[in-house]
Amino acid sequence: MEDFFAFAGLLRSLKVTKRTGWVLRGVQQPESIADHMYRMSMLALTIDTSKCNVNREHCAKMALVHDLAESIVGDITPCDNVPKQEKHRREMEAMEHIKGLLPGEAGGEVMDLFLEYEAAETNEARLVKDLDKFDMILQAFEYEQADNRPGELQEFFDSTKGKFKTDLVQAWVETLRAKRSAWMETQQKSSATPVA
Repeated sequence: MEDFFAFAGLLRSLKVTKRTGWVLRGVQQPESIADHMYRMSMLALTIDTSKCNVNREHCAKMALVHDLAESIVGDITPCDNVPKQEKHRREMEAMEHIKGLLPGEAGGEVMDLFLEYEAAETNEARLVKDLDKFDMILQAFEYEQADNRPGELQEFFDSTKGKFKTDLVQAWVETLRAKRSAWMETQQKSSATPVA
């Protein structure tokens, strides 16, 4: 029973830990790690499998698990200057701990989903990797709109340019970029219009 409550406590930390990138950029009311994982999972459940050869439920589970290690290691970003190998080592150690907290087959399933995501060799893992990046830029655009900061989170768009692997998410990205460009143009025009 203690392991159950320890795991539940780790999930709580995902609910209250704000994503580092947004905090560092001064975003008001930044999303939590759990917020990010939840939207990714819901997006995975909406995938039209006639356009994308994946198992939606498997993708949703993977999205729920992909940042689980952050409940222990925190949201490590490039700004932290942690080498990729060290980040991976920390996350693996955290996942081994989490696996040990879970009963029966659950621990193995959670670890397998995490390893599959990290390897990015299956259609599902490649899609979830794309959902991870897509959610980030969608969130960046939503913050720009909410805080009336046109273009101020461009670095998030730049960091993902050319990195999407699936046709489906690439189409979403193109649509998002077009919506953002149109919004920024509207904002520029309205700020340039003199007040009478």
